[in-house]
Amino acid sequence: MNIGGGTITRAELMGIRQGLQVAWDLGVRKAILRSDSKSAIELIASATTSSPHFQLVSQVRRLINQEWEVRVEHTYREGNVVADYLASTGYNLQVGVHLITVPSPMLQHWILFDLVGNATPRYMFQ
Repeated sequence: MNIGGGTITRAELMGIRQGLQVAWDLGVRKAILRSDSKSAIELIASATTSSPHFQLVSQVRRLINQEWEVRVEHTYREGNVVADYLASTGYNLQVGVHLITVPSPMLQHWILFDLVGNATPRYMFQ
């Protein structure tokens, strides 16, 4: 998905909303929502109404509260390489939602990478 601009948190929340909607429409009734955006996860979990993203967060919450099981988790970017790869490639696509029905060889590589749980180093600078 390419939203065309805005803040990182807005992009993360829009991606979460769109992903939940696609999963619901496909008939998924048990899902794990993982995001490397700690701020997006905290907004979804909090009861604050003062966020500039309140309307978008409300839409995400409505989707989560439908008749299904959705577990919301924070993960580091290195823990979800597929999402990071898709976000990077989506940036270069036209504005809008793009559904991938057949993964490219590179996407297949990253899916396998995530499935086997390969560790990648996380560099922390002081």
